[in-house]
Amino acid sequence: MKTFFATALLVAGLALSSAAQDKHQDAHKPSEGAATVDSAEVVKRGAPLGDSPQVKFADALKEPQKYAGKTVRIEGVVRRVCKKEGCWMEIAPDAESETVRVTFKDHGFFVPKDGDGLKFRAEGELKLKTLSKEEVDHLVKDDGAKVKTNPDGTANEVTFVATGVELWK
Repeated sequence: MKTFFATALLVAGLALSSAAQDKHQDAHKPSEGAATVDSAEVVKRGAPLGDSPQVKFADALKEPQKYAGKTVRIEGVVRRVCKKEGCWMEIAPDAESETVRVTFKDHGFFVPKDGDGLKFRAEGELKLKTLSKEEVDHLVKDDGAKVKTNPDGTANEVTFVATGVELWK
């Protein structure tokens, strides 16, 4: 009888140990909202990309008014990401070009905070916007954005409001 109880306790202990180990491993697996990017994966955020017209990002920057308010897809390089939440990113057609700030429609999703330097594909709308001095101050001081300001502290900017984003190395 002692052998039976000893065996039962051993089996129960192994089962609990195995369950605890599985739970520990699950806690360290990347999830949909994971904040890191694996070199072999494409990180997708927001809505799946649709069949909107693909526009050369450099062309869109040369004539933003031509594309303003139209849903398009663009590709390029992520230059900077908000380090607090991943709630915006600065993107460019390539590593040397001027950047455009991307926000995410209705703050519906965030991107990995370590996404600097990744390639991206995004679908959304280009917008022409004037930022107030307060908005500029928030972006620069709180989030670390780089913004070209007007003499009065405001800024004119071309932004991109993304409905969906794909990121990869």
